[in-house]
Amino acid sequence: MRRDHGKLPGLICLIVLLSGVPVISAYADIKETQEKLNQAQQEHADTTQKLKQTKDNIDSLNDTKGTLEGRLHQLNVELAEVSDNLTDLENKIDAKNSEIEQTTADLDEAIAIENAQYEAMKKRIKFMYERKDYTYAEMLFTSTSFADFLNKNNYIEKLSEYDRKMLNRYIETRQNVEETKAVLEAEKAELDGFHEEVAAEQAKVSGYVSSTSSEIGKYAGEIKAFEAVADAYAEQSAKEEENIAALKKQLAEEIAMSKLAAQSKWRDISEVSFEEGDRYLLANLIYCEAGNQPYEGQLAVGAVVINRVLSSVYPDTVVGVIYQNRQFAPVGDGHLALALAEDRATAACYKAADEAMGGHTNVGNCVYFRTPIEGLTGIQIGGHIFY
Repeated sequence: MRRDHGKLPGLICLIVLLSGVPVISAYADIKETQEKLNQAQQEHADTTQKLKQTKDNIDSLNDTKGTLEGRLHQLNVELAEVSDNLTDLENKIDAKNSEIEQTTADLDEAIAIENAQYEAMKKRIKFMYERKDYTYAEMLFTSTSFADFLNKNNYIEKLSEYDRKMLNRYIETRQNVEETKAVLEAEKAELDGFHEEVAAEQAKVSGYVSSTSSEIGKYAGEIKAFEAVADAYAEQSAKEEENIAALKKQLAEEIAMSKLAAQSKWRDISEVSFEEGDRYLLANLIYCEAGNQPYEGQLAVGAVVINRVLSSVYPDTVVGVIYQNRQFAPVGDGHLALALAEDRATAACYKAADEAMGGHTNVGNCVYFRTPIEGLTGIQIGGHIFY
């Protein structure tokens, strides 16, 4: 009679499958098991370290960006001060230009007055020189008295003196205006020099502002990129933690199933009727799972399969046990199908299958095996722990 006791492990696998976490087969080869379980925690540790390093990079970039932002603020303050100074100088230069224009106009006027005075004086001197005798005769004959003559003569002398005095005054005025203009032009030249210096300073500070802003933009872009990487690592880390938790849960469930099988009803090997092809199937499974193991390890794998056939917790046929959903990695990944197609099982694998089907076991009632992992105890044979 066949017993349908395969629902419980199938239900466990279904629950884990629906959780969205990959299930590790109860029987897995060394590489697959190490990748799915042993390496899971190491990969998570690597991801955690990468996440920490990325966050440290972000903190460092933020510190640098903050320093640059402080520098940019100071540069903007300096730029405002320099721009104010430049505006003030430009106003002073405009005012100085106005003064120079006015002084130039004053100088032109002074020169014109000086020239006019000089020309008038020359005309009077020329007139008196050319009519010297006539003038004196006229003054003598027209004078009513000697005193009147002296007065007229004194008038001429005073007129000549006045001409010379006014000419000297105009010359002095022109010279003063020229000196004033020279001073103003010197002051303007100095202001122009200051203007060039301040304009150069403004251009320099403006360049600093531009380059600092560009650097801040660059660091902001790098921070954004690192934040995206950090988010990816955080997401990966969360998935890895879920995977590790699921793997630990799976392991605990497998151990619980092993204990349940040990406590459940078992058939005697004499009660099992093997079907044609069971030996061929079991030998090739042993090859896939333990072909690289010593003979004791191959026999142990065969014994686990037969233990499940004997246990009331699992299907009661070799075919049912081997093809139970997601229980043997070689079934799921196609390696068993290839082995069966070419009959890759060795003589040792067939010998181990014969002994196991004859009721011989070197692992007691163990119904699970896997490569060693932290926290798992059992019987170790070759590269597998049987439990």
